[in-house]
Amino acid sequence: MLGFSNLSLSNFLFWATQKRWFIYAIIIGLVLILLPHPSGLTKHGYTAIVILITSLVLIIKEPIPLPAIAIYMLLAQIYGGIDSADGIAKAFMNDAVFFIMGSLMLAVVIIRQGWDSRIALGILKLTGNKTSNIAFGFLSISAILSSFIGEHTVAAIMLPIGMTLIKYTSPDISKVKNVSAVILFSIAYGCLIGSVGTPSGGGRNVIMINYFNQAGLTLSYFEWMVKIYPFVLIQIPIATWVIVNTFKPEYKILDSSVRKLVIKVAKSRSMTGRNTLTVIIFFLIFIGWIFFSETFGLGTIALTGVFIYILGGFVRWNDLNRHTHWGVIILFGATISLGTSIRSTGASLWLADQVIILFGGMMEVFPFFSDLIVILITTSMTNILSSSATVAVLGPITMNLVPDMLHIGLVTAVSSAFGYFTAVAAPACTIVYSSGMIKAKDFVKIGLRIGLLSIILLMVYINTYWLIIN
Repeated sequence: MLGFSNLSLSNFLFWATQKRWFIYAIIIGLVLILLPHPSGLTKHGYTAIVILITSLVLIIKEPIPLPAIAIYMLLAQIYGGIDSADGIAKAFMNDAVFFIMGSLMLAVVIIRQGWDSRIALGILKLTGNKTSNIAFGFLSISAILSSFIGEHTVAAIMLPIGMTLIKYTSPDISKVKNVSAVILFSIAYGCLIGSVGTPSGGGRNVIMINYFNQAGLTLSYFEWMVKIYPFVLIQIPIATWVIVNTFKPEYKILDSSVRKLVIKVAKSRSMTGRNTLTVIIFFLIFIGWIFFSETFGLGTIALTGVFIYILGGFVRWNDLNRHTHWGVIILFGATISLGTSIRSTGASLWLADQVIILFGGMMEVFPFFSDLIVILITTSMTNILSSSATVAVLGPITMNLVPDMLHIGLVTAVSSAFGYFTAVAAPACTIVYSSGMIKAKDFVKIGLRIGLLSIILLMVYINTYWLIIN
């Protein structure tokens, strides 16, 4: 009847079993929507919070791909009546999304021009062949580079380098599990640590700057560095020590793998003037980020660099199209649009009021307690929702907790980099996890240690150094 059969029914039941958390999320959303919204919260604000809750369920359980969850966020906002399709689209495509798209494309250009293996050789010349020194070198370079050119870009560049070194250490990966963990976590956590050092270090920073601008606040590229970059430098040696002592490497010296990498680079084609010009153009992009980001936006400058590379024949569009992670861009834009809706509907103010009701007394008695609450909430959300999505959603909420929006906004941005616990917390973690050489439980094992240390360090840092420079 109607073309259905027992096979169709079994296929449907199989689909329902596989997608049960999607079904649960939709049921939760429908039940919540039918309930009366709380007093003091508009209908559209309540709808935005319901979309946030259902999106969190989907992201945690991932019954459908992350880009599909992003599309769900967009559709739910439109069908929920929060804004028109054009209004949601405007929030989706802004300079922060341009920046992520541009940085991912720039990584493709650098790899295509052969700079990845030469960066590896440069690191090893500085560190020598001792494993702990190599870990320090990988983490330091990843942190410093990511602070200027973005964690997405650096993680995409450094992962092939790290994997090559691991494979040269032993063709049997099972025999060098700890060496693999040391090198790969040095890359991932180096990218996370450095990503908050400057506004161009990550999409979360661009999102927060957008929120500052909307609130009538200004913070230059250099002012951001003065406030936050020392914290990046403090974390580098501490994180290296924790990683090396958590995963005791099977080999203390990686002399044979270093020699093999040197031979590989020696056999590769020599650098040409075109390769050098690639670096010069990239340096000009960086200069543009420092001096012209407030005028034109970080994303616009990044895409300008991509356009120049395409125009000059440094990279083909087919290569960019094939190797750019478009799903990351869609997810990034969708979370920004949801964060904008939470702010524009008044939901952010309402949620901030609820936090004040719960913890207001403690905040008045202990002023630093507001910092701790924001750090803990942001860190928890980051490891569930991802760093950029967390800032997009929490930024408007935390900025309404205390009078000093600039202070608490920066605290939110910095603590959103504490995505040490899960592979989905940040693009750098996701990229490194995709190697298959480390497991999800490894993130928990090392993440708890570095995460706790980072929270303590940040509390001390903002209540000492920031007081001095202010």
